[in-house]
Amino acid sequence: MDSKMIGRINELARKAKTEGLSEEEKEEQAMLRSEYIAAIKADLRATLESIEIVDEQNS
Repeated sequence: MDSKMIGRINELARKAKTEGLSEEEKEEQAMLRSEYIAAIKADLRATLESIEIVDEQNS
């Protein structure tokens, strides 16, 4: 996820709070949010899969 996409998500969120969004903007916001969530899940999964548990007693 690049900073442009995050900036656009934030821009749409601010606009939604102040003046509201058009239907097209709502669809764009939903798409961007789902892409963002997917990216976060992928990063978390990669992090968790790279963790190695070391048990000093049973090494």
